[in-house]
Amino acid sequence: MHPGSMSTLDRFDRPLRSLRISVTDRCNLRCQYCMPEADYVWLPRESILTFEETATLVDAFTSVGVDRVRITGGEPLLRRNLPELLEQLAAKPAIADLSLTTNGVLLRDQAAALRAAGLHRITVSLDTLNGDRFRELARFNELPAVLAGIDAASRAGFDSLKVDTVVLRHRNDDELVPMIEYGKSVGAEVRFIEYMDVGGATHWSMDAVVSRHEILARLASVYGPIAPVEGRDSAPAERFRLPDGTTFGIIASTTEPFCAACDRSRLTADGLWLLCLYARGGLDLRRPLREGATRGELAQLIATVWSMRADRGAEERLGAAAREAFIPIAALKRDAHLEMHTRGG
Repeated sequence: MHPGSMSTLDRFDRPLRSLRISVTDRCNLRCQYCMPEADYVWLPRESILTFEETATLVDAFTSVGVDRVRITGGEPLLRRNLPELLEQLAAKPAIADLSLTTNGVLLRDQAAALRAAGLHRITVSLDTLNGDRFRELARFNELPAVLAGIDAASRAGFDSLKVDTVVLRHRNDDELVPMIEYGKSVGAEVRFIEYMDVGGATHWSMDAVVSRHEILARLASVYGPIAPVEGRDSAPAERFRLPDGTTFGIIASTTEPFCAACDRSRLTADGLWLLCLYARGGLDLRRPLREGATRGELAQLIATVWSMRADRGAEERLGAAAREAFIPIAALKRDAHLEMHTRGG
């Protein structure tokens, strides 16, 4: 932790360390597990935080313990002049880890600038290596652009390059091995993500979930014995090693949630602070910020709210008797903040 910052603990003694910042709710894909509907309600342009406002809130968060920041969206590379924000954040000594998650469509032309701006790590979402499937899953024929973006990121010299794959039964679950091999070819660690029943996943069903246990069994049948990698800490992915030394991860939020170690929270592009991915509401930080609250006052507000946090969203969903899509479509159309593309995943 950065000297001078203090550790803020919630009711389960979970520290506030990791902040995911959405810089836009807009996206240039319409992935089936995130944005499967025909139309959406968007955040008003004037409500979106400026880079200066975002940087001010980050200072408040780092003063109460945050030292890891991830930039998300929607699709963050749609935000104009994004490297300017990254430069501001990379210059803050309190931030030990600065990363970004993108769908990769615009990455080819931006990878070098993102690295030059000080971005440490990058994660690209890629659910299939098949062009027809990509178009079916994302509604746009952008697989060549995404692959070119990953190649550019691989050459840009990031500290870490990851590829995230949401595994959907009967849609892409036969591509586990091809995805591992692709990761090897571009120097990326692949992370398989269980299909989650959050926000915009209006078509979710338990039948479509391919569990951590099943993913491991399928990979072991091809590669042989798989060993766990020690030292997960609070990271969402549990990491494993194949016999040839290749590492990969699994994020098993649906079948084996890790709420007890969760130190993450999310800031939407318009300044709503969400303490849990499953939260139905959050704290508006934009209003006090624009009304002139000092960094110290914002920090005190953040610390007070976190100290009362008792969220265990994924664990509570695991115990649900009849588990189906978390948020009804009607509710999503009334409140854009319930959407995954607004929350930043």
